[in-house]
Amino acid sequence: MDSQNKNTMLAIVLSVIVLFGWQFLYVTPKLEAERKAAEIEAARVQASEPAATGQSSTSQTVTDTGNDLPSAGSGTSTPDAPTTTTDVPGSTAATREMALAQTKRIVFENDHVIGSINLQAGRVDDLLLKDQTETIKKDSPLIALLNPSAADNGFFAEFGFIATPASGDVPGPNTVWNLAQGGKLTPESPLVLEWKNDKNITFRRTITLDKDFLFTYEDEVVNNSGNAVSVSSYGRITRFGKPSTASVYVLHEGLVGVFGEDGLQEYDYSEIEDAKEYTGENPPAANGYYPNGWLGITDKYWGAALLPAGEFKPRYAYFPDGRARYQTDLLNQPVTVENGASATITQRLFAGSKKQPVIDRYNDELGLNKFDKLIDWGWFYWITKPLFILMNWLYQQIGNFGFAILVTTVILKTLLFPLANMSYASMAKMKKVQPEMARLKERAGDDRLKLQQDMMALYKKEKINPAAGCWPMLVQIPIFFALYKVIYVTIEMRHAPFIGWIQDLSAPDPTSIFNLFGLLPFDVPGFLLIGVWPLLMGITMFAQMQMNPAPPDPTQAMIFKWMPIVFTFMLATFPAGLVIYWAWNNLLSIIQQGYIMKKNGVKIELWDNLKGMFGEKAPDAKSK
Repeated sequence: MDSQNKNTMLAIVLSVIVLFGWQFLYVTPKLEAERKAAEIEAARVQASEPAATGQSSTSQTVTDTGNDLPSAGSGTSTPDAPTTTTDVPGSTAATREMALAQTKRIVFENDHVIGSINLQAGRVDDLLLKDQTETIKKDSPLIALLNPSAADNGFFAEFGFIATPASGDVPGPNTVWNLAQGGKLTPESPLVLEWKNDKNITFRRTITLDKDFLFTYEDEVVNNSGNAVSVSSYGRITRFGKPSTASVYVLHEGLVGVFGEDGLQEYDYSEIEDAKEYTGENPPAANGYYPNGWLGITDKYWGAALLPAGEFKPRYAYFPDGRARYQTDLLNQPVTVENGASATITQRLFAGSKKQPVIDRYNDELGLNKFDKLIDWGWFYWITKPLFILMNWLYQQIGNFGFAILVTTVILKTLLFPLANMSYASMAKMKKVQPEMARLKERAGDDRLKLQQDMMALYKKEKINPAAGCWPMLVQIPIFFALYKVIYVTIEMRHAPFIGWIQDLSAPDPTSIFNLFGLLPFDVPGFLLIGVWPLLMGITMFAQMQMNPAPPDPTQAMIFKWMPIVFTFMLATFPAGLVIYWAWNNLLSIIQQGYIMKKNGVKIELWDNLKGMFGEKAPDAKSK
């Protein structure tokens, strides 16, 4: 096998290994997990009423443990950490709506979210995404991002204080705040809550909601106790259980944050279960407080994150006692308030969809550190994010993400044209010297060393780079994975329609050749969902391979023959947007390769190969 064949075979084998691994370790488990999650969530939501947004005077009493709260000391819990009666083990409500009805609430709403704030602890534990539904059906329920602790899938954010002997009681998980000002919380109407302890220290909390997904908590501490007091504030995001899609490979769902200069800190649910606690590495100051950063819990398309305004101690934690729960929390630096004075502590919460423009805007406006990493851009961040920004801009101009994918592919092919031109030109030259190479092989006989020397001399004479033929495929691999990430993880692509039957570019083509694309009245198993676009991808891949002469090596010829079929079955379960990209990219490659081959005076073998495969040579092949 000559150098060109070896390089081509190596590229093909690597691509097949990568795609097979992607299919069986990632795509298939992901699809099954998402299918089950969708069924469970749809059944749960349909069995209940829309989210409660009214108020109820009923109080909630369940059990908790003190180590849920961040500690003012160095450990996970101290005697100062209060033992509370909220949140946790063994107490759940039958439905989300029953849990919401157990506490007094104030409604909030803007163009993107709707829900209510629990006056107990001032929690955000009821949040629906107004522009995100479970499925693409018209009557599909809204996505419930945050849920009260008493619900089976409790998920909430809370801000409070750690008590000291001098401060006395402070607002915490059990505190029921009094409404001092406001009604419905909107971007135009803030909410003011108030609470006073037995030492005459007043806590006045002002909550604002912006036009997107940001809640800002400003806690004013007014000290009339007669003595100076030091108060430490905390923020936490707690989740009971974990989503059924959390074990999907290469997509991070779980605990995430950026602490100071340490960079991105990701912990999957299983990782924090093993570690139990993580408080950051190499803190920039001796006291362990980080000067900037953020932390939270992320899902595929949405998440919740604490965005501190000052220095803080971060922690990831897992509490297995009672109802298992996962938590990211932070402790802000203590603030001393003199008698007769006041101090204001600001904390912020992001809770909503991970829309790239919104995330980037918060990162810039709030001076955060790499908040865009809340979106899992993957290993090829430097390709994935710019690729999405380009595609999103095209979508804004065109109005259809499917066509934005097609235009993006044309742009990528144009940018890579010099490399492809060099590659195809080298392949064309290789075909021109095939007769000379055959003579060299005949003359060298069994002397492999002499054959290699003569071939290298021929390559040098004709200015041929035998490795150049692999470059387009090798360069396309990171672009392929980057585009997969864009289509799979960006919420802008979720439920985005193309044309015809493709109503969700992030989901596989729903048709199948095995029921004649829906004409026959039965469903087919998932592995037989070979839709129209996967077939088009397979056909274009087959045609591209037939542009070249049939490989002389029988093994290579067999791989070339079966690879389009194998890829058709594998990519059938990939998001339709990615399959559309691949099919369109193949078609453009056929046109491009044909142009370059004709320009270099090389015969295009497509029609001869098709005639040989389906014409008079077919019986000969069978007879062998």
